[in-house]
Amino acid sequence: MPRTLRRALTVALAVTAVALPLAAATAPSPVPVAASACSTPWGSTPEQVERLGRAPLTAVRTGRHDCFDRVVFDLDGTAAGYRVEYVDEVRQDGSGDVIPVPGGARLQVSVHHPAYDDAGEPTIEPPPTAGDEVADVSGYDTLRSVVYASSFEGSTTFGVGVRARLPFRVLVVDGSRLVVDVAHRWY
Repeated sequence: MPRTLRRALTVALAVTAVALPLAAATAPSPVPVAASACSTPWGSTPEQVERLGRAPLTAVRTGRHDCFDRVVFDLDGTAAGYRVEYVDEVRQDGSGDVIPVPGGARLQVSVHHPAYDDAGEPTIEPPPTAGDEVADVSGYDTLRSVVYASSFEGSTTFGVGVRARLPFRVLVVDGSRLVVDVAHRWY
């Protein structure tokens, strides 16, 4: 190989070797900071704990957060069990009647606790009837409605209407609050 050609190849390789790492080091990050701050391992499959509890349900509240909307079910005692799942229709326990739940998708939340005391008196004020919206979620990013369905044989059912089928999680906070968080989007 002639000396000038060899020298040109050596210079070209040296320039390429230096240029590649610099280009790679200045490439933009593929993950936006805001999305990574909200990323969760949540999914959209049913979550449940089978135990029944005796502590009555006393209130239903909601809250808004940066990455999710929250529904809180307050109990007068220790939380035991629940079942939360996406359904086509929310149904009232006992009768099987369909309960209208506004939203693009519906979570059926069964809190394995009654909404009445040992004397049969309602423990949520004011006492809801089937189909009543029990929380104002106007302006929420994800939640569209929280509707009471029934309290039957020690379990209380609600329909939670959401914008779309989005990831959720269920957790117990401070031993006496059952919490359902629904993400604003898939991250």
